[in-house]
Amino acid sequence: MRARRCTLSADTFDSTAAAAARPAPRWRAALLRAAPALGLFAAARLAGLLVMAGWAWHIGRSPRMLVARAWDSDWYMLIAEHGYGRVLSWPDGSVQSDLAFFPLYPGLLRVVTTLLPVTSGTAGLLLSWSAAAAAAWGIYAVVERLSGRRIATAVVLLWGLLPHSIVLSMAYTEPVLTAFAAWSLYALLTRRWVWAGTLATLAGLSRPNGIAVAAAVLAVAAYEVSKAYRQGERPGWRIWTGAAVAPLGWCGYVLFVGFRKGDPLDGYFAVQRGWNSRFDFGIGALKVVRDIVLRPAMFPPVVALLIVAAAVVLFVLFALERPPLAVFVYTIVLVLITVGGSGFFESKPRFLLPAFPLLLPVARVMTKARPSAAVVVTVALAGLSFAYGTYLVTLSPLAP
Repeated sequence: MRARRCTLSADTFDSTAAAAARPAPRWRAALLRAAPALGLFAAARLAGLLVMAGWAWHIGRSPRMLVARAWDSDWYMLIAEHGYGRVLSWPDGSVQSDLAFFPLYPGLLRVVTTLLPVTSGTAGLLLSWSAAAAAAWGIYAVVERLSGRRIATAVVLLWGLLPHSIVLSMAYTEPVLTAFAAWSLYALLTRRWVWAGTLATLAGLSRPNGIAVAAAVLAVAAYEVSKAYRQGERPGWRIWTGAAVAPLGWCGYVLFVGFRKGDPLDGYFAVQRGWNSRFDFGIGALKVVRDIVLRPAMFPPVVALLIVAAAVVLFVLFALERPPLAVFVYTIVLVLITVGGSGFFESKPRFLLPAFPLLLPVARVMTKARPSAAVVVTVALAGLSFAYGTYLVTLSPLAP
């Protein structure tokens, strides 16, 4: 009599064992490694948001409106809803045009509101929160490759506890820029040239200081090409493609505004001057510093001065560590734009949010310190971040 084959046969067990032995996708393994850091980051930002919301309710203001439609957020929402064309004229003769705001974020807002039954404000929060999570993961990936898991976790947590990190919970563009920047840097470190250039293009469409990402791609590509020729080799097409694509986003929008204003080369910068924003090698910033020192000043500019000064010191310490060219160029361009630009001095710490490599020296010290000391420092930073972030959003007369 022929034996009946059991459904739970050896073949079945073999196939099950083979499936279990099959390696998980790289991205899943990378996400699992980053999970503790991402959990700490999410906890930090959620706690900061809850503190701000509690105080906002206490003073009779809407937390949602404060994070979704305040200051620059409202400009982006109006662009998404009605397109470009809004202009404000002031008694002193200055003219502020919405062409100063780069197009990727409002474009994404329009896509989200088209696909989902949500308002522009809700779409902005969904985008910013998602981008902040993606940025935290990208920061972890970059720093893990440079310095290991402990320091990467510390950098991600510190980034979530910066004094201006409340901006990461608002409908602002800093989380979007940082996400594209971090993953572009990771692509550069892993020699994925086309990805690096593509992400640099998107970063350049996000914010004016997104040009820092393209600068990093171009610097590394130039170094690798010259190195290849010195060794008698020919660079592959991928490196040329990445380098060619990287500046297209930033340059494309600057030229678009220039043609729209009738001056291709200076039109965009004329729009920025209407916002009293220009690169003057720090002359305007020094005048503000002089005023802060010599006469009474509002709280946000004073805090901004302290944070920018600390950032310069951290950059020196960071540079002494001899970081990879991509990370160095990206960071120095962000610092130069922040220190050398004039206008909106109180917002300079926000402009430095994408400069996460500046946190590396602090993270190294924290990971070498006693656990009790690290906990005390972390708790103190959290208290400062939550309190100052709440002040910026609910009480400050100046934009964060």
